[in-house]
Amino acid sequence: MLLDPQAQAIADQFARLPRPDLDTLNAADYRAGLTAFAALAPALDAGIRTEHIALDGPAGPIAARVYQPGGDAPRPLVVFFHGGGFVSCGLDTHDGLCSGLAARTAAIVVSIDYRLAPEHPFPAAVDDAVAALHAVHRNAAALGGDPARIAVAGDSAGGTLATVSARLVRSAGMRLAHQLLLYPVTDSACDTASHREHANAPILDSGLMRWFWRQYLQNADHGRDPRASPLRAADLAAMPPATVITAGVDPLRDEGEAYALALVAAGVPVTLRRWPGQFHGFASLIGQLDAADEALAFGAAQLRDALTR
Repeated sequence: MLLDPQAQAIADQFARLPRPDLDTLNAADYRAGLTAFAALAPALDAGIRTEHIALDGPAGPIAARVYQPGGDAPRPLVVFFHGGGFVSCGLDTHDGLCSGLAARTAAIVVSIDYRLAPEHPFPAAVDDAVAALHAVHRNAAALGGDPARIAVAGDSAGGTLATVSARLVRSAGMRLAHQLLLYPVTDSACDTASHREHANAPILDSGLMRWFWRQYLQNADHGRDPRASPLRAADLAAMPPATVITAGVDPLRDEGEAYALALVAAGVPVTLRRWPGQFHGFASLIGQLDAADEALAFGAAQLRDALTR
C-alpha cells in the first residue's frame, strides 16, 4: 500500500503502538486505547458556539451537542453521527470535525451521542439515530434552524447511521436535503477486494472491522438487515442526494463506492470522490493532514450548496 507522505508519518506513529489481540479484546479496553488518536484531534473552530441538549429517544434522552455558527436564524441544520465501529468514540472525539463543518457550511450542526455496542447492540444505534433525526426536525425552530433544510452526515459507522436514518424517515414524509458520507460502513460481509488488498491497513484493518461487527451484531444473520448493511437495501429510490468520500488505503473503500453506485442505479444524484493515499478516518485529522482539510472543505461545500439551493 502506498500512503501519502503525511499519512505515512502518522501511520508510522501508530505502528509503534502494540496491536491488540482481537480474540481477547473487549470494548472497554479498545475505547481506552483510543487516547493516541484523540491526541491528534483538531481544536474547536473559533467563532463556533456549543451547547448540550437532550433529545427524546426510544430508551431515554439522547445527549447531543449543538454547534452554532452565528448569524441570522433560521439556519440550515446538519445532523451528524460519529464513527467508531458502533463501539467507540463520541461527542468529544468528533468535536473538531463538527465545528469545522459548522464553520464551513454556516449551518447548525447537531452531533448525536447514540448508544454504543456491545452494551447496546444492533439496532439500538439505528433506533437512536432515527429518533434523533425526528427530534431535530421537531425542534428545528427552537434550535434556530429551518426544518425544511436538514441534511445528515457521518463518518464510518456514523455514515451508516446517517444514510440508514435518511432512508427510514422517508415514510414519515421527512425530506432531507443531502447526505454526506465519509468512508461509510455499508456491508457486514467484509469480502470486497479492498478488504483483501488493505487487510493490514493502518488505523482500521480488516480484522478490526470484523471485530466491530461481532460487537455490534448479536447474530451474524442481522448483518443482512439493511438497517445494519445499507448496501443490501432494496429501496434506495427517493433517497436524498449524496456525497460519498472514500480513502484509497482503506478496507471499506470498495463497499463505500459500491453503495454510491447503488444509489446512482436507484436514480439518486451522487458525487463520489476517492482520496488516494489516505487511510480510514483521515478526514478527522484537520490540521495534521492536508487531505483532511481538503476533504472537509469539499464535503462542506457540497452540504452548503445543497442546503442553500
